[in-house]
Amino acid sequence: MLLISFTTQAQNDYSVIPIPYQVYTATVPVQGTNDDQLSLAIPLGFDFDFYGTTYNQVNIGTNGYISFTPSVGGGLSPWQFDSTIPDATFEVKNSFLGCYHDMNNANGEGTLTYGVVGSAPYRRFVVLFDNHSLFSCTTLKSSFQMILYETLDIMDVQIIDKETCTGWNAGRAVTGIIDQSGLFAVTPPNRNTSSWTAFQEGWRFQRPFSTNSYLFAKCDDDADGIVTFNLQVAQNDLFAANPTLVTFYSNETDAISQTNAITNLNYTNTAANLETLYANVNGEVKSIILRVIDCANDYDLDSVDTANEDLNADSNLANDDTDLDGIPNFIDNDDDGDLILSEVEYVFARSASSALVILDTDNDGIPNYLDSDDDGDGLLTINEDYNGNNNPADDDTNANSIPDYLENAVTLGVSSYAIQKDITIYPNPTSSILNIENKSNESVAAVSIYNLSGALVKEVKSSTSLPSISVAELQSGIYFVKIQMNTQVVNYKFIKN
Repeated sequence: MLLISFTTQAQNDYSVIPIPYQVYTATVPVQGTNDDQLSLAIPLGFDFDFYGTTYNQVNIGTNGYISFTPSVGGGLSPWQFDSTIPDATFEVKNSFLGCYHDMNNANGEGTLTYGVVGSAPYRRFVVLFDNHSLFSCTTLKSSFQMILYETLDIMDVQIIDKETCTGWNAGRAVTGIIDQSGLFAVTPPNRNTSSWTAFQEGWRFQRPFSTNSYLFAKCDDDADGIVTFNLQVAQNDLFAANPTLVTFYSNETDAISQTNAITNLNYTNTAANLETLYANVNGEVKSIILRVIDCANDYDLDSVDTANEDLNADSNLANDDTDLDGIPNFIDNDDDGDLILSEVEYVFARSASSALVILDTDNDGIPNYLDSDDDGDGLLTINEDYNGNNNPADDDTNANSIPDYLENAVTLGVSSYAIQKDITIYPNPTSSILNIENKSNESVAAVSIYNLSGALVKEVKSSTSLPSISVAELQSGIYFVKIQMNTQVVNYKFIKN
């Protein structure tokens, strides 16, 4: 089951998670970008929700951020700051800080461009700072991208190569988001206001997706925006134990009173492309979003045909979510959540019969782009990021030109697998207590629990013998457990009933 809409809930519950490194193309020059200046308004081409307010245009500051405050257009882009965020006195507010630091646009060496990629309703607005000189250190450069997602209302920053000028403003820079008041802000680890460098790293800012809505996305068969939806699929997803307790209605009032139910479960939408129904699920009302999409488009740009991302073949593209991150595969560019882009893993190798087959390194029947353990060594691909830069693709500890995540004989992989086998979490699923037993020789520094959106919901400091951890206060759902050892990190998953 995947209960999801792309209307977020509380305004200030953003979280940040690492994502694969990926760079887009943006070719339209940003006008009015003298040094320390904000551009005039630039239309996004779609609506975007930021901290609870909807915008359809932005201003781009030449010191590395997107502003959602229309009145600042053409004005000053502050260049000096020294406080960490959140801070009500911070110089820049209501903004997406891609890589906010003092850059020099006056020398004309770098370019500042924007563009829109992809297809509606899942387009991306991209801003590219390419090769910008740092003020007072013109031989040092910064290159990075900021991406806004239509419908999803998520924000990515891709830091291509960011150097630091310690002799100016103490080299201060910050990546993050900050609201209009300055009292709410989120930054990645070690990327708040301070002196730092970064190379080929990606971060995503998002809020939890609503669980009060169910998305049914189906391919259009004749480009008219009208298809027939089998609502039995939604019944099974919404209440698998007893699907007959799910009934559908054309409006919320009827759903509440349980009158005028839709009796034909083969429902043809009357509004082209997008229509909302309502369901009464054993007494609870949820909205049912019916979306008709053109499957000729590759919405997530991962090279996998959209129609092929309906893995369970039930006609609903939106309930296929391999990595359980809340983003369906057809709009997720990392389907298995291993920090390797699907387009990198969705490659073809020749079998003995010379036929082209999708790459499956460990021959377990699961293609690499859907497999969280690509080499079958028992260690998740995401845990083979030995240099800690959130990119397992550049880890090759034995220098044989084969990334460690594709080679099951790597020593570190075998060692980590042994440690992972010596740590047990139970019971799973659990309703109140999660026990973590450590039989390894490594001590444990901390245990962190994250929800599907990547937000830290609980953390405990620990030792070799772990006590029981109460999870009774957590909402029902799937969670990730990150266990920090002496020398490495191991990850597990558990279900809270």
